[in-house]
Parts: sequence; C-alpha cells; structure tokens
Amino acid sequence: MMRALYETVAREVGTPAAIVDLDIVERNIARIQRACDEAGLKNRPHIKTHKSPLLADMQREAGAAGITCQKLGEAEIFAEAGHRDILISYNIMGEEKIARLARLTERADMIVATDNPVSIAAASEAATRAGREIGVVVECDTGRRRAGVETPGEAIALAGEIARAAGLRFDGFLLYPPEDAFPATQAFLDAATEGVREFGLSPRIVSTGGTPNLANLGRIRGATEHRPGTYIFNDRMMMAAGVAALGDCALTIVSTLVSRATPARGILDAGSKTLTSDLGKLKGHGLVREYPEAVIHALAEEHGFVDLSACARLIEVGELVGIVPNHVCVVVNLMDRLIATRGGEIVGEIPVAARGRIR
Repeated sequence: MMRALYETVAREVGTPAAIVDLDIVERNIARIQRACDEAGLKNRPHIKTHKSPLLADMQREAGAAGITCQKLGEAEIFAEAGHRDILISYNIMGEEKIARLARLTERADMIVATDNPVSIAAASEAATRAGREIGVVVECDTGRRRAGVETPGEAIALAGEIARAAGLRFDGFLLYPPEDAFPATQAFLDAATEGVREFGLSPRIVSTGGTPNLANLGRIRGATEHRPGTYIFNDRMMMAAGVAALGDCALTIVSTLVSRATPARGILDAGSKTLTSDLGKLKGHGLVREYPEAVIHALAEEHGFVDLSACARLIEVGELVGIVPNHVCVVVNLMDRLIATRGGEIVGEIPVAARGRIR
C-alpha cells in the first residue's frame, strides 16, 4: 500500500514531499488525550510541531484545553483561526513584541512565561495597553539548562513581582523537566509553591512539558496540565525516547534516489531543505522505512547522502522510499503544505499556516 501511495505522490505532487497519515494522527491525538485525562491533567498541546490550525482544531475537539505556542507569530495565526486560550512558553520583550502582545490580548486569553524582570515589565505594558489582564507563569529550570530560573527563591521573587505589576495575574509555574530529574523537579516545585503561598499567592497552573515526558505523566504532584507537541506526528527521536513506535509516526518524507555513483553510495532528493540537520544522538538524518540499514549520513541543500553498504538489497536509481525524520517539528517548518492521506490515498492538503513564524 505504501509503495502505491508513494507512486501517487510522485505522479501528482512530486518528490520530495511530506505526507501525513490522518488515521495515525487521530490515533495519536486520542491516545494522548486519554492519557492526560487518566492522569487528571489538562492537555495543552504545543502547536510548534504541526503549525496548523486545522490540526489544532482536531486536538481541541478531542478534549485539549487551550494550546501552547513558542512565539508570538504562531499565536497570532492561531488567534486569527479562533483559538482563544493561548500560552506562549517564551520570554517576550521589546517594543515591537509588546505592541503585538497587546493586540493579541484584545482577541484571546493570553498567558505568557517569564524568567526575568524585563519580560515581566513587557507583559505589564502590553496588558496596560490592551486594558485586559495577562496571566504569567514563571519558567523554572530543573536541570535542562535552557531558559528558566534555577532556584525556588528566584521563582518566588518573580511571582511577587508579577503579582505587583499592573495588569498581570500570577498564574503559576512552567516546567520542562529532564526525563531523569523528576525528584529534583518535585523538590523545586514544592519549595516554590510553599514560598508563594506565604505571600498569599496560589499557582492555579503548573504546566509540565514534552512528548518524551509522556512516560512520566502524572508523576509531578501539583501539576495541572501537560504540553506535548511531537506526539501528534512522532519521529525517530520519540522512538528513541520509548514513547512511540514506527507505527505511531504519521509524517513521512517521500523521496527519490536520484543517483548511485557506486553500489554503496546513493543520493536522495531530500537534503537539508527537506530533512533536519538535528541528529538527536541518532545515527543518520532519518530512517528509511524500506531500508532501515541505510544511513543518511550527510546533507547538502538538495542532496541526501545515503550509505547503502549495510543493505541486503540496494536502492535502485529512480526508486521511491519513505523517510521518518529525526525531528519532525523542524521538518514541518520547511514545508508550505503537508499532503494528507488516509488508507493509502491522498485526501487533501494541510497548509502549514504558521511556517516561519520565528518571532
């Protein structure tokens, strides 16, 4: 069935092309919504994976409570499409972004994350201009070493600053715990929660994140919601994390082997403009479904360099293959549209409406 689908895609669309199996998408949405419900957590999916209001509508209809965006540009697209409960899990600052956040706040119920006074002041100014309250969560770093305050004391101090700022409402804490740091995360959250309560504040939101952490769903006492993103499509990184199998991967790149200068050295028409350069500690830049021993070991813009030396049968020039990306979120951002399929047949297109919304 996959071979016939690839041939249809090559004939009607051309390669390389990103195809999405909507049957798998629906199963993924239902499974994770059910897992969140059973854990007593709201599901607030991160739309940076699919960047499509159409797919976010499917998540909402299945029971998702609000959405997570990483950047204002994404939030603007989704607010325009009718989504009203939006968390931006990123520091916002600067006049241009203050003005845009103010306009967004007039259309949607906005929550923003912060880990510093500069972004608190920016949110306060946006709320004042909009004449509407903005919720703020304090981002806490419990070991990932990315954004977020590093001590409960800092989190408590920022909570107090939020509560005192004009137009802001302290909503709670945002976490993205490393998969192996849950005891430390719990200790951090307990201390921060106790500290803010001494100031008369109460976190109504404790937001945990990440598709890899679906294996730990419900382990954080006091958590109220989870922010999974990749789960809707899944990818090789999620397979490596143990939260998805190959049959859960809904997005495939259909590619053609366009050259084979030697028996073991092939060139695919999917290069760095199609596949992500993220290795994610994996071998190669994607899994070739029909030839799992093949290794896409390097990328140029339009060339995927594939080592066939471990394959029992070589890919022939002109042959179509399907590639599961390492990191699907980045791959989607390279596409204007995704080809929607069901039962091995093309059923439509999904515009990637928030593509390139990096600010």
